[in-house]
Amino acid sequence: MPALSTVCVFCGSNGGADPAYVQAAEAVGRGLAGRGLRVVYGGGRVGMMGALADAALGAGGEVVGVIPQSIFDLEIGHRGLGDLRVVGSMHERKALMAELSDGFIALPGGSGTLEELFEVFTWSQLGLHRKACALLNVAGYFDGLTSFLDHAVQERFMKAEHRAMLLCEDTPAAVLDALDRYEPPAVDKWIDRASQT
Repeated sequence: MPALSTVCVFCGSNGGADPAYVQAAEAVGRGLAGRGLRVVYGGGRVGMMGALADAALGAGGEVVGVIPQSIFDLEIGHRGLGDLRVVGSMHERKALMAELSDGFIALPGGSGTLEELFEVFTWSQLGLHRKACALLNVAGYFDGLTSFLDHAVQERFMKAEHRAMLLCEDTPAAVLDALDRYEPPAVDKWIDRASQT
């Protein structure tokens, strides 16, 4: 794997109920900047998104925001970024974020965060890219999700090797270290391919 230079962070546009969520976003922003890694994120100035961007900028980091025009028009786009890219649709946003990035981290968030994560995670399983995908499991937020994925493996809807491709760590430093050392497996997507021939 080539060395990381740019990491995409998916996270909530709200701050969540636990102050630990925003604190984690700030720590990830500072951590990425401290390692000389460019941050790509959804371009918002509110919630965890804004905390992530402001912390990275405050630590001297480079931040790229990617936001659809319709959301920018709601005045939640981060105007303090040196590089804010306004695109036409959510599809364009996700495609550009993925294209710009060498790895992905999901912090706590809602359905949008999960949708963004699962798209790049699925692309990884399909071999469309070889970039690391990781969860930062702040205060156990993703415990239910990781249990569900383990259940999907048990029920033979996912290979254990593919399940292992979604990294999960409890601290910002650990998740950044995990991204840095990630080696993608060479494994076929289809569990029952032999029975299909």
